[in-house]
Parts: sequence; structure tokens; C-alpha cells
Amino acid sequence: MTLRLTVDTAAWRAHVDHVATSYAASPIIPVVKGNGYGFGRSVLARVAEDLIATRRQVDTAPMIAVGTVHELAGLPSRLRPVVLTPPGEANDHRWQAAAHRPIMTIGDPAHIAALDGWRGDVLVKLASSMRRFGVAPRELDDFERQARVAGLNLVGHSIHLPLAGADTERVAEVERWVTVLDSRHTAADTTIDVWVSHLGPDAHTALCARFPGRRFPIRLGTSLWHGDKETLRLAADVLDVHAVSAGTVAGYHGTRVIADGTLVVVGAGSAHGVSVLDDGRSPFHFQRHRLALLEPPHMHSSMVFVRTGEPCPGFGDAVDVQRPLTMVSVDELTWREA
Repeated sequence: MTLRLTVDTAAWRAHVDHVATSYAASPIIPVVKGNGYGFGRSVLARVAEDLIATRRQVDTAPMIAVGTVHELAGLPSRLRPVVLTPPGEANDHRWQAAAHRPIMTIGDPAHIAALDGWRGDVLVKLASSMRRFGVAPRELDDFERQARVAGLNLVGHSIHLPLAGADTERVAEVERWVTVLDSRHTAADTTIDVWVSHLGPDAHTALCARFPGRRFPIRLGTSLWHGDKETLRLAADVLDVHAVSAGTVAGYHGTRVIADGTLVVVGAGSAHGVSVLDDGRSPFHFQRHRLALLEPPHMHSSMVFVRTGEPCPGFGDAVDVQRPLTMVSVDELTWREA
């Protein structure tokens, strides 16, 4: 029973290096959150550490971004984590106990209260068309006064841009916010970093050129780790095969087999994050043929049905799995060397 992510090591590292090099105008902040984009957070954190060391980002402490305070454990000691999700409760002091001096994100007075007297560095989240959380322009002055009174040190503003739309729209959204910040006419406002996301390298370079007095650190996640899907293969082992006749009843739900063929038991299921695709199709492929599910994946295995005469995997074969790597928990990560 194995769900395995196999990585073409040289090609994948070349892609990661190429993406990082494409954003030369401001520091990059590798994002290492959730399930570590399928690799695991500890694995990507070590890769990010090497990547930042290679770039030698001037005047910037080596940083990575994590999703929540629950993801602060186990990070390399020389990396400083930025927690992207604001705190949700006052009695959770993981950020206070963390050894890395995390930078917290705030975007509402309730987030300041939830920090519960902690004194440290914060990013102020600016409202965007995401409409998730963030401070509106008319609220910003008062909000930052509250943060300073609470003993928090503002080290940057952060804008989380949507995936929808074009880079021109996302850049325009950032520019509107920079205009607001510049209108306040304080030295801090005109030099403080504005963190951005979801911009292509050309758009990011143009943004930095338009405002040469500012830096726009960019958070890189999916484009950095998953940008070249040819370097990654998600597959699961075949655990068993059974010849069946039309009308045979099988599976948890007593599903009737529709034709003569073979039941194939695949070692990946709901416990791995493997499920039916949104359109109802099976996520499994063998020799470029989609394998029909007998019933939805369950826990650590799935049952698929192959009609007689169609390509059929055998015991020990691997079948390809079509699932976003951000949604799966793999049993094994295999680095394939040339």
C-alpha cells in the first residue's frame, strides 16, 4: 500500500532555480505551508534554505512563509518564518514559544487582541479583491496606531492577490494601494516593503521598476514548486487483482459489476486525500487509459474495474493518480536521479 510522489531531481531543481532567478528585482519568500505542496513542509523548508542561500538576498533575513502557527515546528533554525494566516484565538501562544521569532500577519483589530500582549514583528494585511481579510484604506491609519500601541512592530504591508484575472489587473490593484500608502507622506510608508503574490516575473519586474523606492517581496508557492509538472509523478501501487463476471457484487456498497473483466485494488484512498474528481470521473490512469472506479476511494485503497480486453495493471504495477499535490498525503517521496 503506497502512494508515491516521484521527482525528477535535476529537472525539478533546475525549474525551481529558474523561477527564483526570474524574480530578481525584490526578495523572494518561498511558501512552505499545508502539506508542503505534496513534498512535506520539512523537505521544502530545506530546499528553500538552500535556494535563499544561493541567491544571497541583500539586506534580507532568510525567510519562508508558513500557513499557520501550527506549522512553526521543525523548521531550519536559520530561517525566519512569516505566518500568513492571522491568529484566531487569544489563548494560543505558539508564536510566543516559537524559537524562530515569527513575523505574524494581522488585518483586523481582533487579530491584535488575539496576540494577547505579544510584542513582535507583524505584516499588515491590506484588503484586496480576494475579500478574505485585510484592512481597508480608510481604516489603515487607525489600525496601525492600534498595533503600535499594542507594542507590535510593523515590518511590511501584504497584499494577497487572487488567481483569477490577468497580471495587469493584479498589478493595478497593487498600484492603487501604493498610491494610498504614498499619500500618507511619511518616510516609513514610502520605504516599507509591500509583499505581493500571484504575479508573473515580467509583471513583478515592471511593478518594481515603476516604484524604485520600494521593494515588493513576492511569495512563491505553486509556481515555484509545481510549475513544471513534467518533473513530478504521483502514482499508487496495485495491491491485488481479481477476475470477475458481469453481475458480480463487490465493494463496501455491494456494487454490481457491469461486464466481464478485472477488479483492481489500488493502494491509495481517502486517507491519502485521493477522491473522485469534481466531474465524477476516476482519478486513476494506466497506460494513458482512465480506470473506472467501482465505488469511491475508501481509506487506504480503491477498487477499480477494467473491462476484458482493455489495458489492465497487475500486482505490483503502479497506476498514475490525478489529484492536486496540495491535497494529498503521500507515503513515499522518491528522488529520481539521472
